[in-house]
Amino acid sequence: MNYADIKKADIANGLGVRVSVFVSGCNHHCKNCFNPEAWDFNYGKEFTDTEINKVIEELDHSYVTGLSLLGGEPLEHSNQQGLLPLLRKVKEKLPDKNIWCYTGYTFDNDVMGKMCNNWEETPELLSYIDVIVDGKFEEEKKDIKLRFRGSSNQRIIDVKKSLKEKKAVLYEFE
Repeated sequence: MNYADIKKADIANGLGVRVSVFVSGCNHHCKNCFNPEAWDFNYGKEFTDTEINKVIEELDHSYVTGLSLLGGEPLEHSNQQGLLPLLRKVKEKLPDKNIWCYTGYTFDNDVMGKMCNNWEETPELLSYIDVIVDGKFEEEKKDIKLRFRGSSNQRIIDVKKSLKEKKAVLYEFE
């Protein structure tokens, strides 16, 4: 897996101060995507153990709330395979840090309905993720007033509650 960028102190992509990993590779190609260079799976640099350790080091500060996964598309199959070692290590070393994932796929139909049934990585990956922001960015539904998403069709989903209830449960901000 390749990555486009790692941001050390991101406040735009989830609650609190976050470390954000922008993976390379996306097949959605949303109109007016904010990161079209990351559509290419070969864009950027290889995501290795060195980067995993760097992310862990950056997460290991009291002011950092958690990790955000963006893209490209984190839930492309090859990216799931590349992200699993990172998520395992985050939950092992820093279990109190939360993990957000931004995906153009829909949680109900694509993630639960297809990926969980077809790819062995998906259920394990979901077990580490706390929040998913789902749905493709839709230019005609763009709304700059929305919190942590770009268009009104996108949802912020509480993954733990959704897995327990076997349906998408929206995240409730405290």
